[in-house]
Amino acid sequence: MDYILYLLIFCIGALFGSFFTLAVYRIPIGQDITHTRSYCPKCNHKLGFWDMIPIFSYVFLGGKCRYCKEKIRPRYLLLEVLSGLVFVLFALSIKFSIFFITPKTVIYLIVGALYLASLFIIAGIDKERIKIEKPVLLFGFICVAIYMIYLYIVEEDASIYRYVIYLMLSCLLLLFSIVYLRKKGEDSYPIDVLILSMLMVLYTYETVYIGTVIITLIATSIQLLITKLHNKKSKVVKKVKVENKKIPIGFYMCVANIVVLIATNFMVFYL
Repeated sequence: MDYILYLLIFCIGALFGSFFTLAVYRIPIGQDITHTRSYCPKCNHKLGFWDMIPIFSYVFLGGKCRYCKEKIRPRYLLLEVLSGLVFVLFALSIKFSIFFITPKTVIYLIVGALYLASLFIIAGIDKERIKIEKPVLLFGFICVAIYMIYLYIVEEDASIYRYVIYLMLSCLLLLFSIVYLRKKGEDSYPIDVLILSMLMVLYTYETVYIGTVIITLIATSIQLLITKLHNKKSKVVKKVKVENKKIPIGFYMCVANIVVLIATNFMVFYL
């Protein structure tokens, strides 16, 4: 029965992954992500039901649009598969089983899925645009805040003051980012990264966040090194000045946080 359960979780994760690709494309350009039907970004033809089945539609259509035959980027398939696998690993990491289902584990799984969803979308947008969308951050904070209220009332968690402090700091940073920096026309990306950090600390606690920071520093250092070597080679070959690309810190933080969170869950629940 657990095999069927995890197959279902994978399908739900893949479905979320399909939504992530839509959200990553539409949110930065201000398009609706809930009521407007999916369409091909090349020919603008609205997609039918058989065009939107996660993984299978991509495979059966040969990675092309049914209507204009334009190639579909492989990232759509990759994100759907990866999302399904992450959801399964998260469920496995908390020993989610059909034989031992409790309200506590179900709620933790649901909130965890919503938290992971916010990280997926933040990472996808930041990877392409070096930008952390505040509406997605707000969605993450709302989900985590509701979960914290549940823990305090139902589970009688005494850490309410910790949650309130982090939420207040996050709200202040968010207001500062929206009002002051936007008014001055300055880049709020560092502040947005700090707000993202607050969200991660709230849900995953300080220990997981420290691991997230360590992995992020390693990953960004590797990218800096690769970029520097590539630019040096380009200057030698082409004799032209090569601009340094900005590093998507939010992307690396989200990926690292997902990895550390799942790994920590495995250690806590299995050891």
